[in-house]
Amino acid sequence: MARIFITGSTEGLGRAAAEALLGEGHDVVVHARDDERLRAVEDLVRRGAGHVTGDLADPDQTRDVAEQVNRLGRMDAVIHNAGVYRGPDVLPVNVVAPYLLTALIWRPSRLVYLSSEEHLTGRPVLRGQDWSGRESEGSYPDSKLFVTTLAVAMARVWPEVLSNAVDPGWVPTRMGGPSAPDDLRLGHRTQVWLATSSSGEAMTSGGYWRHEAREEPAPAVLDHEFQAELLVALSDYTGEPLAPRPLAPVD
Repeated sequence: MARIFITGSTEGLGRAAAEALLGEGHDVVVHARDDERLRAVEDLVRRGAGHVTGDLADPDQTRDVAEQVNRLGRMDAVIHNAGVYRGPDVLPVNVVAPYLLTALIWRPSRLVYLSSEEHLTGRPVLRGQDWSGRESEGSYPDSKLFVTTLAVAMARVWPEVLSNAVDPGWVPTRMGGPSAPDDLRLGHRTQVWLATSSSGEAMTSGGYWRHEAREEPAPAVLDHEFQAELLVALSDYTGEPLAPRPLAPVD
């Protein structure tokens, strides 16, 4: 069985993925923004889930989340599920946090990043982006274009890691709203499948997926130059380059 860390797992798709993975017998680590939100997954903790806390809108707290995860041991997979739709935290949570956690958590065998169909309307423009969110509100489509590009870039940068992006569909979560037309029961399945399955398709890397089917992402996602520019921009902002690191802690 695999050990899997899921960000933003107190509700919605993150919680659904955690429940499914626990039900399959996997070792799951859930994440909550703070101790108050952690109460929402007390039932999962009682079932054996590990837990970490920290606000992913705050880079310092995100670094602490990475340290908490590393203290629990190497993960087999990380599902970057946490996200916000609007407000000043769009870029910090949707892009900066996944990058920081990727850079700082002991390298897993698999990485799964939550994307969206809206990434297709994102602008591949890095100049002027306010990664801190303090001066200007980021665009949700832009953020999903960036995180999808990050997922595909990691497949090239770390070829020994299976890295993929997932569009879960427009599902009726708190973010998606009650009128969302897609099936909530399908929203978490592709993440779970990519994190654990040994099937041939699931063992591929650098893909953009929807309901266990590979689809074509926005052209910028596959542009190696844009990938490199994004990694440099995030490295410069966070001060954390994607340097080669061991697959597990060294005693």
